[in-house]
Amino acid sequence: MIKGIIFDYGGTLDTGGDHWSHVIRDGWNKAGVIANDALFREAYVYGEQELERTLHILPHHNFGDLLDIKMQIELQYLAQTGNFAPAQVEEKAKEIAAYCYEVAKENVTKSKAVLEELSKKYPLVLVSNFYGNIEAVLKDFGIYDCFKKIVESAKVGVRKPHEGIFQLGLKALDLKPEEVLVVGDSIKNDIVPARKLGCHTLLLEGKGWDSDTPLKHDGEAIKNLDEILSFLEGI
Repeated sequence: MIKGIIFDYGGTLDTGGDHWSHVIRDGWNKAGVIANDALFREAYVYGEQELERTLHILPHHNFGDLLDIKMQIELQYLAQTGNFAPAQVEEKAKEIAAYCYEVAKENVTKSKAVLEELSKKYPLVLVSNFYGNIEAVLKDFGIYDCFKKIVESAKVGVRKPHEGIFQLGLKALDLKPEEVLVVGDSIKNDIVPARKLGCHTLLLEGKGWDSDTPLKHDGEAIKNLDEILSFLEGI
């Protein structure tokens, strides 16, 4: 019997199951930033690696701040490789960030209704690979109070897919693995490590990152987050 739920954040609560690369790619297209798929991927990966290497994101930064910083890093990479006009970096970064923020806000608003309903019956814990500012992001979007505890990779020193970060989530719930449902959008980062611990899992299916493509999922899955309510009623 499920007694508590662990949620992923990015790609689960803020995009409806799609990997963030797809949202950002749409933002580039809408802003008229031209790049082939290989170049976009290079810039995206470079941005992620730069945020891991250097402390750009501070605890008070909300998601709009984070996106603006991240988009500037990605477009600066394009400029440095001769694929974008340096003078346009700041303007286009803000345009892309604004689009992505509105996508996230719309999706989190939908997620909030589900989280508030679930929190009436279950303790909820968030387990996320994030940059050290997840609390500011959750407060800005109005869902911080839905969670009993936040377990953020930048603060606990362990990242998904390492099982240790989920063990911290279980500790926060004070429940056995077989009493916990883990909900996430990544087979590799969420479903596989949670299963290894003995948790129940529920995959939110969307457009994934390439590294997830070869992985086969033979467990329970949903297409929309609100389906979790009927899923829990049926078990």
